Amino acid sequence: MSESVRPLAPPDTAPSDRSGDKRTVSRVAVASLIGTTVEYYDFAVYGTTAALVLGPAFFPAGNTTLQTLAAFLTFTAAFLARPVGVVLFGTIGDRLGRKRALVISLLLMGVATVGVGLLPTYETAGLLAPVLLVALRLLQGVSMGGEWGGAVLLAAEHAPPGRRAMYASIPQVGPLLGFLLSSAVILPTLSIAGRDGFAAGAWRVPFLLSAVLIVMGLWVRTRVTESPVFAERGRTTGAAPRFPLGALLREHPGRLLLGIGAGIGGSSVYYLTIVYSISYGPKALGISQSTMLAAASAGAVAAAAVTVPAARLADRVGRRPVILAGAIGCVVWALPMFAALNTRDGLVIAGAFTVGLALFSLMFAPIAAFLPELFPARLRYTGASATFILANTLGGGFAPLVATWLNSHWASPLVLGLYAGGMCLISLVCVLALPETRDGEFDV
Repeated sequence: MSESVRPLAPPDTAPSDRSGDKRTVSRVAVASLIGTTVEYYDFAVYGTTAALVLGPAFFPAGNTTLQTLAAFLTFTAAFLARPVGVVLFGTIGDRLGRKRALVISLLLMGVATVGVGLLPTYETAGLLAPVLLVALRLLQGVSMGGEWGGAVLLAAEHAPPGRRAMYASIPQVGPLLGFLLSSAVILPTLSIAGRDGFAAGAWRVPFLLSAVLIVMGLWVRTRVTESPVFAERGRTTGAAPRFPLGALLREHPGRLLLGIGAGIGGSSVYYLTIVYSISYGPKALGISQSTMLAAASAGAVAAAAVTVPAARLADRVGRRPVILAGAIGCVVWALPMFAALNTRDGLVIAGAFTVGLALFSLMFAPIAAFLPELFPARLRYTGASATFILANTLGGGFAPLVATWLNSHWASPLVLGLYAGGMCLISLVCVLALPETRDGEFDV
């Protein structure tokens, strides 16, 4: 299934002006980080409020499990829309530039997220409320389909020699910071308004605050320069195909499938801990919501702290060894991590999540360079986006739904560990089937 490896060249070989000055590279890295933080803040706010209140607010009263499933279905709907974003923004990014695609995707996310905060509930609008909610979630999904690929490419294609994985990993901190920022808004809002006040309308506050973050993100992104690799490609190899996804499927089907598999395990671990556990802990085990949010936040801090060092290691020893170490660690630790929920002890759960998400970062950090390096520059935006987004959809988007179904049949958190460990095993096998990419050609 794997494809032949392209001829190797010295690490990060490039034209002399490829990475620009340090100030330009730093500005690009910050712009990529701010953009992914804002995008994932919006997504994390929805995931957390879906776990807490959106089921009763937007769906008919009745079975609590069905309401939770309905709320998570709207969460999954955004993932199902992400492939549309891959096609749309992959075409824009490969043909018209990385920067343009990123500005449009961030603007779209902002409109959708603020829109959710303004929606009427089922009590006031009936069936129109969930219909509008799903429509806005689909817009969020389309936006996310283009965000990740552009952010990591803008950072990686500006990176100085030998530091591509490190710079590509900086936008990877964004999802973790986005979750922490959402928790920093949601926890005080819960504390001030109380559970009843939050459910009655205070849940809108985190969505509406997104408007400020979007303006900041757009201001930063419009000030960065276009990728030098994209500009150089236009002078040498010419424009991308009219339909980059079609060319990708024809020319690199093996790497596309294996790249999806490589990312599926980390996505499962992330969404089971950061999204699903916040609903599962209180409802199934009687753990307070603040305890679960604090435990998930502790894990996110650990993951953020490990991300850049793990990527620097990947620049030294290669992408595959670091990703494989993380995959093996997650396979081994998944069962103890979710078994910790049975203790109902906040410190034990936080410790287990901290170890688990630190191991997750060993997979998550290098993959930002690994997936783009699998594809030539003319198809790189589409290839990187398609592999990561489809892995995120299959491994993360369906995780809350699958986990809810599993726990309706086996009322034990151990089943979550078996599920997450199995998905990480798939990633382990796929990474073993792919070539090392650190020293491969990147500028063509």
